[in-house]
Amino acid sequence: MDILFGGLPFWSFALACAITLFAGFVKGAVGFAMPLIMIAAFSSFMSPELALAALILPVLTTNFHQSLRSGWRPALGSVHRYWRLIAMTALGIVISAPFVVILPQQLLFALLGVPVMLFALVQLTGWAPVIPPRHRNGWEYGLGTVGGLYGGISGIWGPPAIVYLLAVGAQKAEMVRVLGVVFVIGAVVLAGAHLASGVLNAVTLPLSAALVVPATIGMWLGFRLQDRLDAVRFRRWTLFVLIVVAANLLRRAIMG
Repeated sequence: MDILFGGLPFWSFALACAITLFAGFVKGAVGFAMPLIMIAAFSSFMSPELALAALILPVLTTNFHQSLRSGWRPALGSVHRYWRLIAMTALGIVISAPFVVILPQQLLFALLGVPVMLFALVQLTGWAPVIPPRHRNGWEYGLGTVGGLYGGISGIWGPPAIVYLLAVGAQKAEMVRVLGVVFVIGAVVLAGAHLASGVLNAVTLPLSAALVVPATIGMWLGFRLQDRLDAVRFRRWTLFVLIVVAANLLRRAIMG
């Protein structure tokens, strides 16, 4: 059987493309969850290091599209408003990326999955916790750091940022744009960190580059769905996807 990118046989590469297409669609529709879908599915037929490397360039390119969809001026405005969240996410990724092959990921997945699941379920009951303006700086620093520390190890740094944006009542367009900016800066840092760690190398880089194509197609399709969702349905779908994300984190914490 022919061996394609990243040392994968044809069937594995085709499956990776299909998974990436679906992950791109979900990201285009609600603005997040792409790396979680990819890492969860890829890990069933790739090594953890190869799965992490494979998602880096698709995540990076789709985040550029997401952050700049409304133009560069709104993107810069989002950077200015949420620079604490963005900066601490990037710092956390830099700190934790070298420990990707050392730290017990199952414990980390449990510590992230439980609060995210509780938050989403509580929100669906109709109770919406609010972070007062005077406390937002501290929450941005804290949740940005938590997201970055998890992201450097697992490639998933979105849930804390999503929780924060929901709690401060960010509107649909602003939320998607801010997530895009947070994600793209985090993805740049993640790519650089794993070029240094050796996870992204001459073998894994071509696989990651090849998956950019299905990721972009999937995201374009997802954008078409997002444009049809009103604010209420968008928030409901966001919480639903967040529950799925948390459930998968807990599954990985229990089953490895």
